[in-house]
Amino acid sequence: MMKQKRIALVLLITLFSRVLVSAQAPAQQTLPELQTRISQILAKPELASAMVGVKIVSLDTGRVLFEENAGKLLRPASNMKLYTVATALDKLSPDYRFKTIVYSTTMVNSAGVVRGDLTIQGRGDPTFAARFNNSDYFKGIDNLATRIVSAGVKRVEGDLVGDESYFVGPKYGAGWEWEDLTWSYGAEISPLTINDNALDLFIKPGKEVTQPAVITTGPPDPLLTIVNKVVTASKGTKRELSIHRGLGENTVTIVGNIAVDDPGYTGAIAISHPALLFIYLLRTALVQKGVVIKGKSRATGIMSQPILPPIPEIAAVIGAPPPKVQVEITSLESQPFSVIAAQTLKPSQNLYTELILRTLGTMTPPPPTMSPLRQTSEDLGIEAVKTFLKSAGIAAESLRLNDGSGLSRDDMITAEATVQLLTFMNKHRYADVFRAALPIAGVDGTLRNRMRNTPAQNNVRAKTGSLSSAASLGGYVTTAAGEKLAFAIIVNNYGPDVEPRAMCIDPIAVLLASFSGKSDGTTSTTTNGTKPPDKPNPEFK
Repeated sequence: MMKQKRIALVLLITLFSRVLVSAQAPAQQTLPELQTRISQILAKPELASAMVGVKIVSLDTGRVLFEENAGKLLRPASNMKLYTVATALDKLSPDYRFKTIVYSTTMVNSAGVVRGDLTIQGRGDPTFAARFNNSDYFKGIDNLATRIVSAGVKRVEGDLVGDESYFVGPKYGAGWEWEDLTWSYGAEISPLTINDNALDLFIKPGKEVTQPAVITTGPPDPLLTIVNKVVTASKGTKRELSIHRGLGENTVTIVGNIAVDDPGYTGAIAISHPALLFIYLLRTALVQKGVVIKGKSRATGIMSQPILPPIPEIAAVIGAPPPKVQVEITSLESQPFSVIAAQTLKPSQNLYTELILRTLGTMTPPPPTMSPLRQTSEDLGIEAVKTFLKSAGIAAESLRLNDGSGLSRDDMITAEATVQLLTFMNKHRYADVFRAALPIAGVDGTLRNRMRNTPAQNNVRAKTGSLSSAASLGGYVTTAAGEKLAFAIIVNNYGPDVEPRAMCIDPIAVLLASFSGKSDGTTSTTTNGTKPPDKPNPEFK
């Protein structure tokens, strides 16, 4: 049912985006006209109970074209990803590559034998996924298997082990809700990921009425148990499905009915223990290449809470075994971060953002005042984001950061802060990479079906955001007069029948793309005598 509602919402947004074409007013010639039109949109009675924060700034002059509630803290939804990815571009660079390391306690001998376990340590690489490998579920794993064979491995006497110890902390983002965790957008976080830690789920009717539905996954998962309680119904019957996976379980129960003439349901569900599935798939790939593995498949170093430093007296009495020396057999590097940034922002991929945040956390020393119990990879990643935002001139009180992706309902930002970030990144040394990673209206990503056949198409580059009671859009647009703008629109607490994207967000973006005036109070060709905006953006002082 939840998936059906999401599909219906996408269709509704697409319909309203097309309606914008015929509903557009004549291009706004002056700044006061533009401001009046935006105010009229925000004054719609359907938005009376909502809180809307808006800020629009010229990147050419620094002047504010419009703002309303720009300093109010609001839930950003996936606009939060702008903050995480911008920090990572600054700290890691577009050329950064995630690394997956294969190691053992002994070198591969001349006969190709590893006399011990062969361990795969994940370090947050998201690219073992179909979207990075021409829609092939197995290519990323096969590339790693090829590296292992090329390193001379022919036989492993011990186990094949997935090491998840690189990140410390819970497997889910702070503030995530349990209802999200069944679905791919609430996937479990692990430094050793495989296919977005999710499975594509396919449900098709049986050949005859009353027969069980046919349920498959892509890729097949030997760890998953599917309890199929879906019955094939008569022609024309409305599809009804309920999908449930318990927390930390790899059993999915699916109940409902699907008509015999139904083309089928396609969705995506999260899995638990992704590192173990990674190892199972890797073992299959190695065996296909002739490698013999005598031991079992297992995962170790499960992500855990940080541990307080030991009491010296007790540690001295108990003693600790010396750590085993690890020998690197081979490794595999990801595609550059510039590619990963685009594959994070354009489809609004939550897992990738959380992997990026935790990677930042591994590189961030804890502040002296931070309790050891709070020194998770997530907490330290948030500290890295806060430090970067401070360098961008964004006040700490304009943010409340809880996770990296915006899935947390406890995240709070202001439209002012988002515009400050966009302004800062517009002059950043990696500005072009940042802009290229954003969805493009009417073209790709989460904006591919929005604002088509309007002046915003192939013009607006912006990050979307969507939760049950929050919608947002923040990014860049070039006006009809050629002026470059940064804007942020955040809508919270609207009614269940209100679609803010179609009602106010997209119409405002189209108005900006259509604007033929100038932020300094002139038109693109002549001075019209209107009063210029009241204040410049502080970023341009």
